[in-house]
Amino acid sequence: MNNFILRNFLKTTGAIVLTSTLSFELAHAAGKKLIVGFIYVGPRDDFGYNQSHAVGASAIKQMSGIQMVDEEKVGETVAVQKSMEAMIRQDDVSLIFPTSFGYFDPHVIKIAKKYPKVRFAHCGGLWTKGKHPMNSGSFFGYIEECQYLNGVIAGYMSKSKKLGFVAAKPIPQVLRNINAFTMGAQLIDPSIKTHLIFTGDWSMPIKEA
Repeated sequence: MNNFILRNFLKTTGAIVLTSTLSFELAHAAGKKLIVGFIYVGPRDDFGYNQSHAVGASAIKQMSGIQMVDEEKVGETVAVQKSMEAMIRQDDVSLIFPTSFGYFDPHVIKIAKKYPKVRFAHCGGLWTKGKHPMNSGSFFGYIEECQYLNGVIAGYMSKSKKLGFVAAKPIPQVLRNINAFTMGAQLIDPSIKTHLIFTGDWSMPIKEA
């Protein structure tokens, strides 16, 4: 459910961003392909956040006049700055989707200022008009709604009244998911408690297990 909603959101958002990019004179001249870049903090096939973006990227790739390049397992460090610059200089990318929360500040901000003709669409909801570069922006899905439904299901299935939630980092978007999950479960039984573990990173399969 969660991935399904995010995949469809990305398809729609991608189309909107691509259309708006063309109107902002940031796209290529008519008849030339628009080259789009996606950057993931983890593997493309993680059955979660990164894979949802990869599926959305695949849908965008099928659009007429679009060429897509991507890179996986890029850390929230200067590594993402290098990846974005490589896409711009080597692949002629003019629209980049840096999909991880920690990419935005300072990395996307710095590269967006350096390359004002490139459009940056960051997933995370951090962009503020008047504060951040106008060639950058943010998008995010209402994924906590799916977590609420997950909580309802867990509430019906639980016999111990104790639920577990493994999360990466205590950022606002993640906390919304945890709260929504717990609220859904407590709709079924107010005595249910959610036990929480933060791994400290976005992709740590061994610790998550």
